[in-house]
Amino acid sequence: MVRIYTLTLAPSLDSATITPQIYPEGKLRCTAPVFEPGGGGINVARAIAHLGGKATAIFPAGGATGEHLTALLLDEQVSADTVKTQDWTRQNLHVHVESGSEQYRFVMPGAALSDDEFRQLEEKVLGVESGSILVISGSLPPGVDVKKLTQLIQAAQQRGLRIIVDSSGEALAAALEVGGLELVKPNQKELSGLVKRDLDEPDAVRQAAIDLVKSGKVRRVVVSLGPQGALAVDGDNCVQVVPPPMKSQSTVGAGDSMVGAMTLKLAQDASLEEMTRYGVAAGSAATINKGTRLCAREDTDKIFAWLNR
Repeated sequence: MVRIYTLTLAPSLDSATITPQIYPEGKLRCTAPVFEPGGGGINVARAIAHLGGKATAIFPAGGATGEHLTALLLDEQVSADTVKTQDWTRQNLHVHVESGSEQYRFVMPGAALSDDEFRQLEEKVLGVESGSILVISGSLPPGVDVKKLTQLIQAAQQRGLRIIVDSSGEALAAALEVGGLELVKPNQKELSGLVKRDLDEPDAVRQAAIDLVKSGKVRRVVVSLGPQGALAVDGDNCVQVVPPPMKSQSTVGAGDSMVGAMTLKLAQDASLEEMTRYGVAAGSAATINKGTRLCAREDTDKIFAWLNR
């Protein structure tokens, strides 16, 4: 079995609560908060664990919030490999409003990383055994620019690591310029920015994904299409997977659940179609939960079985 690691440069301690309604200035009475680990790569590792796999999460952790985050991960049987930082790990807030079923997500800036703290994280990554999959997911914190990110990816590839990147904007574009990535998962808007053209024509998304693969920048592109599921392309195949109609409670964690499920299947050497179906199933499973909960294995397996009918 191929080993899986994730790298999260801007982790968070997420808290979720429910309030009857939201309005300015008054006191908003909320339910007791539910605390969960957060941050792209951390959620990917959690999703893999929820689906019966194993992954080690590499991330910086600072202060009491960092300690709380690490303890919560260990409670979920997710291996944590941390670097202690001077800045406290950020804390985000997710509020569900009962009256209108709205979701409010208050996202704080990531804790700054010093050069030495980043170097320690880099050493952990470069110590991973050759042939492993490394998922780099989430935003870049203060103190880390895209040059540091691309140098880390290049060094990791030279050590024989297979790199998946789930990010956006400048970070995703810079990672693709390194080339040779295993998988990226942009949405339609992000894909349009990567290929620098509008994707309004019926076949435009498929062609843009094919162009990325043919460029040698990435081996597989899975385009997230929201309620329409996902379009996946590799060097030989193109598949679209549409999920069953379901009532969405929250989209928080759906993307990370999808990446976690696809990474697990990739480690098992599954086909592009199977990998994408399992990813869509996990992403859909996450949306039926309120707050910040990720996919559950039972829900994912049921949706996956439906997709395989």
